[in-house]
Amino acid sequence: MKIIITIFYSCLLFFLPSIKVLPVAEDAKEVIKKADEKMRGKTSQSEMTIQIVRPTWTREMKMKAWSKETTHAMILVTSPAKEKGTVFLKSDKEVWNWVPSIERVIKLPPSMMTQSWMGTDFTNDDLVKESSTVNDYTHSFAGDSVIEGRNCYKIKLIPKPDAAVVWGKIFVWIDKKDYIQLRAEFYDEENNLINTMQSSDVKIMGGRLIPAKMEMIPADKKGHKTVMIYNSISFDQPIDAGFFTTQNMKKVK
Repeated sequence: MKIIITIFYSCLLFFLPSIKVLPVAEDAKEVIKKADEKMRGKTSQSEMTIQIVRPTWTREMKMKAWSKETTHAMILVTSPAKEKGTVFLKSDKEVWNWVPSIERVIKLPPSMMTQSWMGTDFTNDDLVKESSTVNDYTHSFAGDSVIEGRNCYKIKLIPKPDAAVVWGKIFVWIDKKDYIQLRAEFYDEENNLINTMQSSDVKIMGGRLIPAKMEMIPADKKGHKTVMIYNSISFDQPIDAGFFTTQNMKKVK
């Protein structure tokens, strides 16, 4: 018996090197998390141009943004002159707006997260990301697609019962190789498509391969869209937690 056991293990050890371990399939939530972390980093600092496009006119704004993990964000509008100095702050689950023309800090209630951000096709929630695509939704794979020559996961996001979120359902398309989100569709609670976000101009910025251009396109407004272009971005540079305060909103430059 001992001889048989010894022969068995000898054979097993002989064949082990040739046994291939199959890769473990990725979890949908993990894919969403990787894509989110790629655009966010531990911290980020960026300068952006926003173009509001309408059938008969176009308007442009410039802004600076700072973020720290998923809990803190600050946005400063730097032009045009009429909106210059306007600041939005997210700290944990609370959002404030500094309006320099009336010298007031206004706390935004959750009901305002669905409203347009400064006349754009982005919502307040899109810009300050009060809700979290990682933590406030359940995730499942909904198929595969090819976008701009990249093989993508299509992932369905359904809000958790107790989550205070804007959307009734979201579909996102994320590149399988580099975890770049290339498309997202946002639906209301009645399953109506409201907005589509398309990302493009993928290139190295801040040491990462990311889309430098994002377009938010309303489903029911022909000729309307908002284009957000990253002019510069850096990741993982130290930002003191004291930076993200209502007191600093009045001083940030």
